[in-house]
Amino acid sequence: MKKLYSNKKVIFSLVAPGLLIFLVAILAPIILSIYYGFTDYSGLGKASFIGLENYKNLAKDPVFWNALKNSLLLAIGFIFIQHPLAMLVAVKLDKLQGKAEGIFCCIYFIPNVISVAVIAYLWKFIYNPNFGLIKKSLDIFGYKGQVNLLGTGTAIWAVLVVLIWHGFGWGMLIYYTGVKNIDPVMYEAAAIDGATGMTTFFRITLPLMKPVIQVNVTMAIISALKQMETVYLLTGGGPGNETQFMASYLYKQAFNSYKYGYGNAISVVFIIICLISTVALNKIFKEKEA
Repeated sequence: MKKLYSNKKVIFSLVAPGLLIFLVAILAPIILSIYYGFTDYSGLGKASFIGLENYKNLAKDPVFWNALKNSLLLAIGFIFIQHPLAMLVAVKLDKLQGKAEGIFCCIYFIPNVISVAVIAYLWKFIYNPNFGLIKKSLDIFGYKGQVNLLGTGTAIWAVLVVLIWHGFGWGMLIYYTGVKNIDPVMYEAAAIDGATGMTTFFRITLPLMKPVIQVNVTMAIISALKQMETVYLLTGGGPGNETQFMASYLYKQAFNSYKYGYGNAISVVFIIICLISTVALNKIFKEKEA
């Protein structure tokens, strides 16, 4: 067996399928996307090279900057609202033990199992200004005014609530797994020393969860940037372009407006932002660990 695995032909035959899939399904589309970003390709016909024209237009495009701002707002919401709550819930679930722990884990994860289309239309009914749940709830308290949370001025905040709620289960599950991997002996030792729950959390749980936090924060930023399906089904980027996110604006330009080259330029910027964010987060967390 050792002789077999030291054979270069055998090694290549094992590595080749995965390498081929990577080249064809990942690397080649990225290279093509970069190329089309320098063209005026519409998705049909011939692509003409126009240099940096798409990127110059992108720099002057107010909708793009609004989409980027919305993506950053969502990333902030994930990091400073969703993740702290997810971590606290994960810690509390770990203390429950027994059947209750499994039941509550399932309950919190249910939104992530439901189809995105169902989630979007469910919240459309909740936000409906005529017969939605929020409207009916306010009617009970005697409020007779018009409430259109998906209207101008409030739509982006309504969408952020849906996205933060919908992604809560994944964040909680990752933190829950991280908490489960902490040695219980450390908590027992802290309890013997008289440490309070707050002290235990900040002195033991939080420091040992740093690798998990790094992964979750990185995924949150990438998820915020590539947010598309829920927004597309919930608001379509409207009213106007108020709720456009980078991925939804990319889709609109490439497939609705037939500006395939312009859409690819957005995707290149998207990849660059993801790479910069990942490198920056790795550096920040390494410095903190040091």
